[in-house]
Amino acid sequence: MINKIYILFLLFALVGGGLSAQTLTEAKALYEKGEYEKAKPAFKRFVKSQPSNGNYNLWYGVCCLKTNQPEEALKYLETAVKKRIPSGQLYLGQNYHALYRYEEAIETYEAYITDLAKRKRSTDEAESLLAQSKACQRMLKGVEQVCIVDSFVTDKANFLKSYRLSPESGQLFTYREYFPQSSQTGGTVYETELGNKIYYSEWQADSTLNILSSNKLLDKWSKGKPLPGSINEAVNADYPYVLSDGITIYYAADGAQSMGGYDIFVTRYNTNNDTYLAPENVGMPFNSPYNDYMYVIDEFNNLGWFASDRYQPEGKVCIYVFIPNPSKQVYNYEGMEREQLIRLARLLSIRDTWTDSEAVKGAQGRLANVLGKHPKAEKKGNDFDFIINDRYTYHHLEDFRSAEAKTQYEHYTQLKESYRQLTQKLENLRQQYAQADKGKQQTMAVSIIDLEKRIRELSAQIEQTAIQVRNLEIQNLK
Repeated sequence: MINKIYILFLLFALVGGGLSAQTLTEAKALYEKGEYEKAKPAFKRFVKSQPSNGNYNLWYGVCCLKTNQPEEALKYLETAVKKRIPSGQLYLGQNYHALYRYEEAIETYEAYITDLAKRKRSTDEAESLLAQSKACQRMLKGVEQVCIVDSFVTDKANFLKSYRLSPESGQLFTYREYFPQSSQTGGTVYETELGNKIYYSEWQADSTLNILSSNKLLDKWSKGKPLPGSINEAVNADYPYVLSDGITIYYAADGAQSMGGYDIFVTRYNTNNDTYLAPENVGMPFNSPYNDYMYVIDEFNNLGWFASDRYQPEGKVCIYVFIPNPSKQVYNYEGMEREQLIRLARLLSIRDTWTDSEAVKGAQGRLANVLGKHPKAEKKGNDFDFIINDRYTYHHLEDFRSAEAKTQYEHYTQLKESYRQLTQKLENLRQQYAQADKGKQQTMAVSIIDLEKRIRELSAQIEQTAIQVRNLEIQNLK
């Protein structure tokens, strides 16, 4: 009886294994279609059975590289190059690049370019990758010293729901959420804290994503206009976010200036010539050889957010929350162990960035509050003093009898907080201006003038909103 059971089990294992296992031809077909995750198990089995086979090493190594496993891919791609497999150097260079080993990537690409030239083959792709690795080698010398307080993985399709911003920082939407009736398609939408302007990405006739802006005119939105300057000169530009100063914009783009995939860039609007300054790559650790995007600074909560698919499986993305720096501080490139610097640049462990325990504790507390993990303390006394008329002064939201007036009052408090933040920012800019050289003063003067104008407009809007609140509530008191 036992022998029969064993035989049946053996037959089932053989049949089941035959059904699930891929042939070499099937695995290669998946590989050629770019379905690396599906092809990877078969190539792993083949290379394990024949570890000296150069092609098996190449195919399995590429599958690992393309599925965000460069550490696993390394020895197999190195073996493929030793076996002189065509295109082995191309993928090994990409793998070194993914591991931030840029000197080795540069050396590998240069050898590959020499080999291609001898065979009179095009070197365009290799030269582009070589330039990218050289740019990243320079970038490694300026890794920002930033404190990442938390990170969490979520579905890429709904990642915006993980961003918890204060009302003073505006709102984020997907294109479909914001324009449900539109026949167009796009990426994300940012609506300013005042609700009177949006920045959004939209697909163009040339099949690229461009960032546009639109202003609210009474109860309608103006026709979207592409942002001026070089923002939209990348292959694709998406994920816009604008600071409360109204002139500093963060966005993500791919193309020649990227480390790989989407990178985060920053630029500022210049009212003198109605354009934006040359965009700057924000650098490491925010950017990586993978896709990095949706960089947001919540100035009210003093928390920053960005998304990245580095080290993530297909369909997933990691949200990083950090403490924004008032000014950029970089690690000492010459005074650090190279491996430690690379760990920080790659964000292999966010705890490596926790150099100030009090700052981390404070930021984690603020994050817990916005995520709703801390119960709110019971309020005592008056929440505010808002005069309705000679007879009534309100101290709590519950005092409002008109739901519309209550909603408008909440908008009024958001405007006041934005006014406070902008006024503080203006004061800081003026102090920096007084200490800057003439060259920087010219650039800062534009920002100061724009900020002064924005504050004047905001002041008038606050006054008008207060009048609206009173009028709506008084109608309910009659």
